[in-house]
Amino acid sequence: MITNAYLLEVMENVKKRNQGEPEFHQAVAEVLESLEPVVEKYPEFIEKGVIDSIVEPERIIKFRVPWVDDSGKVQINRGFRVQFNSAIGPYKGGLRFHPSVNEGIIKFLGFEQTFKNSLTTLPIGGGKGGSDFDPKGKSDGEVMRFCQSFMTELQKYIGADTDVPAGDIGVGAREIGYLFGQYKRLRDEYTGVLTGKGLTYGGSLARKEATGYGLCYFTEEMLKDSGTSFAGKTVVVSGSGNVAIYATEKATTLGAKVVAMSDSNGYIYDKNGIDLAAVKAIKEGRRGRIKEYLDVHPEAEYHEGCSGIWTVKCDIALPCATQNEINGESAKALVANGVMAVAEGANMPSTPDAIHTFQQAGILFGPAKAANAGGVATSALEMSQNSMRLSWSFEEVDEKLHGIMINIYKSASAAAEEFGMKGNLVAGANIAGFLKVARSMLAYGVC
Repeated sequence: MITNAYLLEVMENVKKRNQGEPEFHQAVAEVLESLEPVVEKYPEFIEKGVIDSIVEPERIIKFRVPWVDDSGKVQINRGFRVQFNSAIGPYKGGLRFHPSVNEGIIKFLGFEQTFKNSLTTLPIGGGKGGSDFDPKGKSDGEVMRFCQSFMTELQKYIGADTDVPAGDIGVGAREIGYLFGQYKRLRDEYTGVLTGKGLTYGGSLARKEATGYGLCYFTEEMLKDSGTSFAGKTVVVSGSGNVAIYATEKATTLGAKVVAMSDSNGYIYDKNGIDLAAVKAIKEGRRGRIKEYLDVHPEAEYHEGCSGIWTVKCDIALPCATQNEINGESAKALVANGVMAVAEGANMPSTPDAIHTFQQAGILFGPAKAANAGGVATSALEMSQNSMRLSWSFEEVDEKLHGIMINIYKSASAAAEEFGMKGNLVAGANIAGFLKVARSMLAYGVC
């Protein structure tokens, strides 16, 4: 809870200016609460208006996206790009295509991205974008026509040194290809304006694996600091997209047994350990539903609905699906079943009640802006390769990613301890991410 009078005033102004945007309010409140000891130590952040500025996006772009479906009917969606903060580099953050997308969701994601990108220590600012378009059930032609229309407008506002989008929910290799092709056609430029590109046209090895691998590297470091590791642990992973798949792969490599995964319809439980090859065939091969896992492994269980996955007994929980998927009740179920560590692979997947429950129970907790920063870190490495016209090996990228995630953990842990909150990685990540951005903003004067 925020107690500092100035920060309370900032929070009230955020609520007044951004009505009906609960996810954005939640993200800002979490950061401001962490910053109470920081503004006491560094009053110049108040005097120079840094915090008032940092909660306000630098730019919001909102536009109409008309496209033609396979029956010849014109469809209309909304497109968004929130360029939140460029204090330490060009805006960087994904594009999300999902029916839930609205301005508030994109603002919350862009705000989080600002601090996440800062934690990587790479020179990238915070941004996010997307559309309420749903690629599920659409043909390749429909997705292509939508992406081309979306990029026709977005291309006016992005560039390799201005704003570099990437993929997110609903935006994978197919969508990035269509978006990049349209940008190249319209601008007559071959630049690193998007990341997550295919390997034949400027993409980076290990990008697909990066968020899931990075999540496990962060979690392993967190566990190591407590005298343990993934080895021999039972793990539950929500989701079945890139983050979940490659978190499962890396956790398994590190000696754990993953027993549950999910999608938007329900979850599977396999006491023998998830057969990841089967999941990849379903999700990456034919864009199927997770319940099809039972066609290959009839001995496994499938349950409708997603929240029940957190009732599965496990040592480590890795939420990799979407925001606010773990509420207070789910957190209590995890604690009651003996979970020892929770690390967030999705963006803000735990509600404030859930985080409070974990912290009160002494559970190791890795917040999203630190634990899932591996994706954007590797996107920044892709930008570097594009700028240098080089291509690094998988091992080179993975080694750099591993080092970045270890440093993120150490930075968050050290910041928490410095400001009297040892072990609180939520506060530590917020503080460490904030300080780099805030000090840059101070250097620029009024901005």
